[in-house]
Amino acid sequence: MVRTRLTAQERHAQIVRAAVTAFAQGGYAGTTTDQVARIAEVSQPYVIRLFGTKQELFLATLRHAGGRVGQIWRDAAVADPTLAGLGAAYKTLLDERDLLVVLLHGFAAASDPGLGDAVRDCYGELFLLVQVLTSCSAEEARDFFAHGMLITVLGAMRVLGPEAVPPTQWMIDLLGTLPYRQ
Repeated sequence: MVRTRLTAQERHAQIVRAAVTAFAQGGYAGTTTDQVARIAEVSQPYVIRLFGTKQELFLATLRHAGGRVGQIWRDAAVADPTLAGLGAAYKTLLDERDLLVVLLHGFAAASDPGLGDAVRDCYGELFLLVQVLTSCSAEEARDFFAHGMLITVLGAMRVLGPEAVPPTQWMIDLLGTLPYRQ
C-alpha cells in the first residue's frame, strides 16, 4: 500500500475533522488529545506539536465549526438571501450534525476563561452574519437564532436529521411549529 504524504495544511485539517468527531462525542472536558489522535490516525505528540494544548485544539475545532456554519449560510444566501433561505440551510447543518454538537459543547464550556471569549465571538459573528446576509433587524435575527438553537438541540438529540429516531407525539407537535424546517 502506497501512502501519500499530506502537506502540513492537509494534516492540520485532518486533525481538526477528527477533533470535530471526538469533541462531538465527548465534549471539551471528556475528550483527550489521544482520542483525537486515534481518530486522525496520527500520534498524540503530533497533535500537541501542531496545536500546543487541548484547549487550542478545541478552539481550532470551534472556529472550524463556526466557519462551516457561516459558509453554509453564505451559500444559501446566494440563492435566497432571506431568513427562510438561511433556515432552509439547516437541513445541511443537520446533515453535518457533529458541527452543531461541537458548538453546543462550546457554549456549555464558555465559562472556562480560556474558551469564553472565543465562544462568544463565534456566536456573535454568526449573529451579525445573519443580519448582513438577510438585512434583517436584530430582533428578527434573535428569533432566527432562537429557532435555530431549538433545531440544533433537536438535532443533537436525534429528533431531527438523517439519524432521527421515530417521532413521538411531543416531537410531532413541536416540529410542526418550526418555521425554518424543510
